[in-house]
Amino acid sequence: MGRPLTKPRPKQGARLAAMRVAAGLSQAALARAIGETQQNIAFWELSSKPPRSDVLPRLARVLGVSVEEILGEPAGRLRKRPGPVGKLQRVFEEAASLPRNKQDLVAQFVATLVEQHKKAS
Repeated sequence: MGRPLTKPRPKQGARLAAMRVAAGLSQAALARAIGETQQNIAFWELSSKPPRSDVLPRLARVLGVSVEEILGEPAGRLRKRPGPVGKLQRVFEEAASLPRNKQDLVAQFVATLVEQHKKAS
């Protein structure tokens, strides 16, 4: 069970710990599920800082919550600011008007490219 806390947990850490307990996971089980160490889970649960941005999506998926919930943001508060549209977004928006079989080819090509990049990294 671990040693008792000598001071109260910060809100961020307490929220993460509550979500983990609600999901029925130990720190070790959560760590295995997201590919981190149990020590990292313990640190995040005792910290006022959120987990790293690369970990948040995995945590959200395993805990069955949104990244916003982990961060404690009220629903609807995080909104993307309008800004210039990136080249990739424009290409995908154009590809969305293609016939379904052509869209599938684009998606398959991009998924393969991303997977090859992951393996090379």
